[in-house]
Amino acid sequence: MNTNDRERMLKRLQVCDFTLNDTALYLDTRPHDRQALDFFEKYQKLRAQTLEEYTTRFGPITHLDHKAGGHWAWTDEPWPWQNLGEVV
Repeated sequence: MNTNDRERMLKRLQVCDFTLNDTALYLDTRPHDRQALDFFEKYQKLRAQTLEEYTTRFGPITHLDHKAGGHWAWTDEPWPWQNLGEVV
């Protein structure tokens, strides 16, 4: 497992989540802003792609990301918020 890739993808998911939440607030007051809607959809796709890649390589981030399989993979890896042995 490449820790740098894992951290990079988690960071990208955080950026996407922040961007999507912030843009959704903007769109709540300007629902016909085509440029903002395109921006939102771009980050929605980026988040979905990143989440798919992350869960394929490293396992689910939340229980909602569990994929069908022979066992409950949610508990296989360290929890995403666990310190991977590094001092923060």
